[in-house]
Amino acid sequence: MPNPRPLEMRELRLISMYSNFEFGMTPQQFYSKWAVSYEQIALICSRSDSTVRGWFRNGRNQRYPTRNDLLHLGLMDFLLEHYEEIPEHIQGLLRFAAS
Repeated sequence: MPNPRPLEMRELRLISMYSNFEFGMTPQQFYSKWAVSYEQIALICSRSDSTVRGWFRNGRNQRYPTRNDLLHLGLMDFLLEHYEEIPEHIQGLLRFAAS
């Protein structure tokens, strides 16, 4: 097994920036911006359909998305807005398959 790469100042700064990253979008914001279904939001966030429906309920049965859910929706919004601007070699590194 190869030796892991040591973390240099650049990598340590990047980790620090990432750990303090305030990026995300609520399910309600995403739903009002894009013509998506609750099922598609569930797919984006790797959640069940019933969990996503709970995010849109009020009252006793209301559920709340996690920070990771907000991040998934924020990243998906970013990709929907900027996908064409991402160079093909970067798309390849991200393992996006061309449709």
